[in-house]
Amino acid sequence: MIAKIVKPGRKTRGVLNYLYGPGRHNEHKDPHLAASWDGFAPDPGRDPDATLAQLATVLDLRVKQAGDKAPRNHVWHCSIRAAPEDPHLTDEQWATIARRVLNATGIAPEGDLDACRWVAVRHADDHIHIVATKVRGDLRPPRNWNDYLHAANELAAIEKEYGLRQVPRGDRTAAKRPTRAEQEKAQRTGHTKTARERLRTTVRTAVTAATSTEEFFAVLEGAGVLVDIQRFPSGDIRGYKVALADDTNAAGEPVWFSGSTLAPDLSYPKISERLTATGAAPVSSPSDRRRTAWQQVTDAANQLPDVLDEADDAVGQAHITVLAEALDALPLIAPATYKHQLTQAATAFERASRSRIRAQLHQAQATRRAIKAIVREPTPQDGALVAILLDALLLAVVAAQHWHRTRHHSQQAEAARQAAEHLRAAYRAAAIQPLTVIHQRGLRLTAAVQQRQAARVCRALTDLAEQILTEPGWPALAATLAEAQKTGHDPAVLLAEAARRRALDTATSISEVLVWRIRHNAHPPTTPERAQATPPAGDLFTSVTPPHTQTSNHSSRRR
Repeated sequence: MIAKIVKPGRKTRGVLNYLYGPGRHNEHKDPHLAASWDGFAPDPGRDPDATLAQLATVLDLRVKQAGDKAPRNHVWHCSIRAAPEDPHLTDEQWATIARRVLNATGIAPEGDLDACRWVAVRHADDHIHIVATKVRGDLRPPRNWNDYLHAANELAAIEKEYGLRQVPRGDRTAAKRPTRAEQEKAQRTGHTKTARERLRTTVRTAVTAATSTEEFFAVLEGAGVLVDIQRFPSGDIRGYKVALADDTNAAGEPVWFSGSTLAPDLSYPKISERLTATGAAPVSSPSDRRRTAWQQVTDAANQLPDVLDEADDAVGQAHITVLAEALDALPLIAPATYKHQLTQAATAFERASRSRIRAQLHQAQATRRAIKAIVREPTPQDGALVAILLDALLLAVVAAQHWHRTRHHSQQAEAARQAAEHLRAAYRAAAIQPLTVIHQRGLRLTAAVQQRQAARVCRALTDLAEQILTEPGWPALAATLAEAQKTGHDPAVLLAEAARRRALDTATSISEVLVWRIRHNAHPPTTPERAQATPPAGDLFTSVTPPHTQTSNHSSRRR
């Protein structure tokens, strides 16, 4: 069940006219009272002698008595809708639900003789409307703060008791949705997304790329975003606002959005905290210096499932926040072939990056530094490195989905699931070329070499060996094992390490999973490395289509 509480209104009769009327599309059928505050309110729908004027008058009685002390917007209106697959409830059941919601919200606490007057109107099988006047019998206003949250919590309990569909509910950490006016404006101006959504994407990407607040603002300006920085009298930054040059109001002025109105984690204090938590890089050990930023991010993604299983919630939330930053960074540097899928994955996972759990951001400093480095390093021309990273990120996103689900973060778990679908599509597109190259190498192996590698697989993975050897990806795995052996690695050890990282029997292609795991551990060469210059952070957006310029005519290549 979903409750929708609209902004308080001034005219009780106006709301009743709509509820007892035909509806905008003649959808209102048999409007009548399902319940009222005392059970004796006049019902214009079922009583031929009752009128809407009479019902409005008795509802407004205390408002008239309070006079100037009555709130100007005194009409409280809440609609409660069941899911399409839920059974039709009786009027008596809807009456009970209405009373429970009114009690939970503080509009009409149970047993309170001075509670507000209210009625529950039903004009459809799947929902009711509750209308109340916000003046109590003692002529004071009700205590109904956070009424939407209290109504949602009560409806969650009702769903379980009545055996109804349990609707995923948020924790008030979601980004604010675009208004209807913003959506209509986007359509008129030929954009697929509203200005609020485009700015949110741009700001999130800028946070991922920047290493300081100064660079954060520089990246935004480099993307063509208008930036207004507010400061305290001391000169310290208090906050910021952003706008798009092509998004103006009736007076031709830019429409500004503060960071906190774009998303809870995009306020200036939250951004400053994340950038401060990046920290300076410590002195690296020789082994660390041999691994590129891409490999370091892959290492972190591979470790994330274990971290989420073992660490406390604050640490787990910190690593999920950094995982979102990795997804935000990839569209900046990914090939156009699957850039669209990566953008969709990052957009979907944005909701999964926040929860009520406060993250210990300093716990993921090294990973955050590596993510910022990959947007500055040359993009690897070795397609296997990109595919390995996407494979690791996909597993990490699935682990984040499980982490949220076990903590009853319904919206975040669903967002992670959607992100995994988009990331899986990007991975498939990225893996085609390097897998083809490795597969051809496997086909050129002698029969004796293939037999030796097959024997190793049978010894290391007894239960899965038969399936692996019959998969189309087996030649690529055989080539990977042979190349790893030539570089001094023990294929049996590599197979054992790769098998421990996930339940292989759930993989679509076990051999393909093993190829990427083994290549990441042994990192044998695949294709010649060719450096590709990457612009400095201030010019990052010049190498891609800025999000604020994309229109409905923009097309992306899909696989």
